[in-house]
Amino acid sequence: MSRPRTPLVPESREALTKFKMECAQEIGRLQFVKENNDHYKGDVPARVNGLEGGPIGGQMVKRMIEMAKNQLV
Repeated sequence: MSRPRTPLVPESREALTKFKMECAQEIGRLQFVKENNDHYKGDVPARVNGLEGGPIGGQMVKRMIEMAKNQLV
């Protein structure tokens, strides 16, 4: 089963994009964000794409977990 491409709350798309940009900037990988890098990547192996964008998603998850912990306390 594939994941939906739209967020559960469609109105949150803009906030999620802003959050992604902040996380990418924080770790110095802003050039790899899709919104900043919209050229053709069909000739790039998935492994390379994962190495470029993977740390951004990981940073987003770390920050979301930290936010959730702070809300519980």
